[in-house]
Amino acid sequence: MKRLSLALVAVAAALAAPLAGAQTVLTVSSWLPPTHGMSMAQKEWCDLLEKNTAGKMKCNLLPRGVTNAPGTFDAIKNGLADLSFTVHGYTPGRFLYTQMAEFPFLGNTSEPISVAFNRVASRHPEFVAEEPGVKIITLFTHGPGIVFNTKRPITKVEDMKGLKFRTVGLAVDIFTEMGTAVNPLPGGEIVPALDRGLIDAAEFNNPTSDRILGFPDVVKNCMLQSFHQTGEQFEILFNKAKYNALPQELRSIIDYAVQAASADMSWKAIDRYSKDYEELKKQGIKFYKTPDSVLRAQLTAWDKTIAKKSGESPLFKKVLDSQRAFAQRAVPFQNDYTVDFKMAYNHYFNQKKA
Repeated sequence: MKRLSLALVAVAAALAAPLAGAQTVLTVSSWLPPTHGMSMAQKEWCDLLEKNTAGKMKCNLLPRGVTNAPGTFDAIKNGLADLSFTVHGYTPGRFLYTQMAEFPFLGNTSEPISVAFNRVASRHPEFVAEEPGVKIITLFTHGPGIVFNTKRPITKVEDMKGLKFRTVGLAVDIFTEMGTAVNPLPGGEIVPALDRGLIDAAEFNNPTSDRILGFPDVVKNCMLQSFHQTGEQFEILFNKAKYNALPQELRSIIDYAVQAASADMSWKAIDRYSKDYEELKKQGIKFYKTPDSVLRAQLTAWDKTIAKKSGESPLFKKVLDSQRAFAQRAVPFQNDYTVDFKMAYNHYFNQKKA
């Protein structure tokens, strides 16, 4: 709490600083629909920026992205827009180090993983060197991805064999190892591909996105609690030349405001996701837990993927070993220390009436 208070004081101080010069207009792009949580967070951040700089900074929010998800990094680097966010999972093999946020032993809560992700990246210049031409404002992760299947529920590992499957990131390696034919389609192309039978199943990350993209129109089965992607890398990035040309006080405002907006989006996600989870049920989606046999097969596939990636880079192995050591100590504490709230929930909300 002390650190959060200090951060908020810093934000307030930066926003209160007198700003000189003409108005700065930032061109902001999103490859997701305007109703998506990430796009809404961008708009909220832009509104806050304009309000608290008395109009000295404002955003030109483009009605549609300047490119698709895989092309976003290069679009920002080349100045087609000043600011956006991206997911490196859409460009498998291009960025090695940011994949480290996806390991299954890190846990399934995005907030602490996001903080740790930023701290690890700040200690190792290789993370920045991997992304020339952009300024990384912040790194973060989302929570576990969920798996939709159009034909039938998955009840055993053998049901995965031969599925034409959409996923991104290291999950591509995981599902390939499990016998699926993987296609890393961008989010907006998933539902049309399912509808036309180009893919049989797809993974995407949260109920709100799934409802907005139209999953209920083409699928009725959904697996939860999967190890394939307990976290996925996101980053908010700025054109480096444009960022460096800004006065220091404006750069400070941008840095702190993006971090504040990211935190704000995290708690709003709990509200949005829980509402849309109930809406998906009303639309006929049947949710069920991923079978234990599939979970064990996923962890076996992870072992092979981790070994392969560790052999590609000494730094990757160094950070991985550090993550393992921390998780081996921290996760047992979390498991032992934190009460299972299912009992309390059932006591208050799921009591059987006589």
